[in-house]
Amino acid sequence: MKEYAALSLETHLFFGRIMKEHSLFLLAGFPAKETEFIRRADQFRKEFEEGLRRTVKLADGIVSKSVLNSGEIVTEFTGKAECQTKNLTGIPIDTKITEAEERLQAGSCGMINRETVCQVRMLNQQMLRSLDGLISFKEEILREVTTCRLYTTNYPLLIEHILREAKLYCQMILQLEQQGRITAPDLRNLEIFWNQIMMEHAQFIRGLLDPTECELMETADGFAENYCRLLEEAKEQDRKAMNALTAKTLQTTKQYQQFKTAGTEGITGCEIRSVILPLLADHVLREANHYLRILEHAQEGRD
Repeated sequence: MKEYAALSLETHLFFGRIMKEHSLFLLAGFPAKETEFIRRADQFRKEFEEGLRRTVKLADGIVSKSVLNSGEIVTEFTGKAECQTKNLTGIPIDTKITEAEERLQAGSCGMINRETVCQVRMLNQQMLRSLDGLISFKEEILREVTTCRLYTTNYPLLIEHILREAKLYCQMILQLEQQGRITAPDLRNLEIFWNQIMMEHAQFIRGLLDPTECELMETADGFAENYCRLLEEAKEQDRKAMNALTAKTLQTTKQYQQFKTAGTEGITGCEIRSVILPLLADHVLREANHYLRILEHAQEGRD
């Protein structure tokens, strides 16, 4: 039960924020006439913001140092990116949650008691209800967009992308509720999932950069091609022969993380021409940091 509580909170700290921001990005992308879609996206933004707020209160002194130090919860840019995005879009963002996350202390499962487990169980149920609704909402948006009945500034592929992430999050929480732990997928499938996510990030970045940003566009194209190759190799690779490919993926992801860090710094510093919201830049950086932690943990397990 202690492992169940700690893993639940770590999962919500990362994915709960990701879902909150997905809702914000969807909200920001709708034209003014789509009042009902705007209202529903804003409702999901509020639900996941409240869920994240509850998570942070429970997580202090419980979550692991590796998660807190990974840069997947918050980065040095998150607070600034939130303030800029709030000012640019007019969408409310509770920046006090980020401030509280920056103060989180790592701890041990020894601090988890029966009351904590009960509160975590209620939080998991709340997040599952919100996730079920958000997944259905994303599927509806995708149907409407791909049949030309709805306009949004978000690519159809981006909607598919954030739908896949929501389903992974849902699967993880369901496993925690049913088994008390998360069943680790084999490394091959894990790399297939995240290599596709990383590849699509590069494609989105390239498509959202101003046409004058030729060098950055070329770099983004290069990362998209690299992850496309890694994705194909992982699909063809025997599960027992993943060591070399994981090492290659880790090296590529370290370089990609540096590119995303520089990009986030450039966007929050207004030094890069693009239509990328500052919070979107920080969002994809945190996902790269999350993937890096997964890969580094896999490598450590083999050494």
